[in-house]
Amino acid sequence: MNISKYISDKISEVQAGSFTQSVTKIAIISIAAGIAIMIVSFAILEGFRNEIRDKIFSFGAHLQISKYDTNNSYEGAPISQNIGVTEEIPGIKKVQGFARKTAIIKTEDEVLGVVVKGVDKDYDMTAMQQNLEAGKLISFPDTAASLNVLVSKSIASKLKLGVGDEAIFYFIQNPPRARKLQVTGIYNTGLEEFDEVFVIGDIRLIRELNNWPDTLVGGVEVVLHDFEQIDQAAEQVFESMNYDLQLEKITDRHAQLFDWLRLLQKNVVIFLVLIIFVATFNMVSTVFIMIIERINMIGVLKAVGATDAQIRQVFYFRGLKLTLKGLLWGNIIGIGFCAVQYYFEIIPLDPENYYMDRVPINWNIPAILILNILTLVLTMLAILIPAAMIARIKPVKAIKFD
Repeated sequence: MNISKYISDKISEVQAGSFTQSVTKIAIISIAAGIAIMIVSFAILEGFRNEIRDKIFSFGAHLQISKYDTNNSYEGAPISQNIGVTEEIPGIKKVQGFARKTAIIKTEDEVLGVVVKGVDKDYDMTAMQQNLEAGKLISFPDTAASLNVLVSKSIASKLKLGVGDEAIFYFIQNPPRARKLQVTGIYNTGLEEFDEVFVIGDIRLIRELNNWPDTLVGGVEVVLHDFEQIDQAAEQVFESMNYDLQLEKITDRHAQLFDWLRLLQKNVVIFLVLIIFVATFNMVSTVFIMIIERINMIGVLKAVGATDAQIRQVFYFRGLKLTLKGLLWGNIIGIGFCAVQYYFEIIPLDPENYYMDRVPINWNIPAILILNILTLVLTMLAILIPAAMIARIKPVKAIKFD
């Protein structure tokens, strides 16, 4: 039998009503509150970052290849869809072509300039599906270009368009051409730089307007398996490209958004560090108080031959038990809150300010485990600080201590 653990358990049983009991409750509450807040904060931050990134990816893949051109227009010069970059390159999930063309939408009462982004039936529309508020995605007939388009909620509101409505698109070229297109769906990302500008259509319509063959596209997008490997993948893609093409990472194309997300992540890291510091400080204070209240017991144990290491273990086991209890309750509260928000969306948000209509939750089990392990390890290390004072306690003085 471990005598130190036995004494630690006995201390827990006989301390009812003592000052130490109140302090230990505070320690448990602080650890529980700390781990719960960390779990909720991390889940919301990751959910928010993933939501924003998915919205950005719905209008551009991780990497974009286009003709090297000093002209900064939306359209750009055409390139061949077969540029030597394929899914055989490690890290690449999908390679897909696109084309853009500026246009003016005219309805009975309103006129608005937009950019039509043309895609084909093989284009990955998963992220756009999540942004869809009404209607459905574009259908691609086999024989001719689709006359369906997706417009944003902002554009639809300005032009007073709904699902099924038609509008005249005047494409800016020489000579100008017009097409009557039907709104098949309305999307909403909440990001103005996309919602105010882009309409999604069929790439075959743009080829028809530009007199391009089926082999030409305005650019090529590269979707990666792992966004975190974007720098390594960019180097491999760059080596496979022709010299007259340019490669742009989405983190460079939308640098302000990604810088903002990185800043949010730094702020949360600082926040988590402060919470862990408060939790460990409370545990140190609790163990100090337990030692002071048990000075007489420490003196008696030393007098009967107990070593400093054995006595330290008594309080170490007590601190471990309190920490584990705090972690248990903290996980129940934190994960429980996240589950309620994830399934029932009880906390809404203003989409105009937060780009989404509810508080997002991302389930990152490894991160939750790391938070628990980190809190446990740091708290146990912190307990060594007050436990070190046991070696300085003299048995005679301790027994007389009152």
